[in-house]
Amino acid sequence: MLYTSQTRHIHMPQLPELDQPHFNEVDAARQYLECLRWGSRLVCPHCAAVEGHYRLRGKSHRAGLWKCHACRAQFTVTVGTVFECSKVPLNLWLQAIYLLCSSGNVVSARDLQRAVGVTYKTAWFMALCIRRAARSRRSSRRLSLRGA
Repeated sequence: MLYTSQTRHIHMPQLPELDQPHFNEVDAARQYLECLRWGSRLVCPHCAAVEGHYRLRGKSHRAGLWKCHACRAQFTVTVGTVFECSKVPLNLWLQAIYLLCSSGNVVSARDLQRAVGVTYKTAWFMALCIRRAARSRRSSRRLSLRGA
């Protein structure tokens, strides 16, 4: 039997879990990651200071931007993670991670493209970053967002 694109395609159903706000809204995804990474204890990823942080607000600052009083560096929840320096919205990253981790089969970049709604190049890059982070012990901690 010849393989065609239809026989190799893994059907990605619409999962009810993906209806949660952190999979659909960027701000909800950021708040979800802040809860996972920091909980009630905010830690500066630059100097590891635990106290003296303040949120930067206003039109000139993006949402979720913090400043450390000790080292005066600005940071967000994405600093030191696979999401850092990415223009892909956080909610799409969370969708991709969920789909790659919850699927019993190998998810191709083409399947991820269809499910998440990004270009093939972006889906390939996201899958590569997620798989590398999951494979590496050091990056696995970054992917799980536990600690700084």
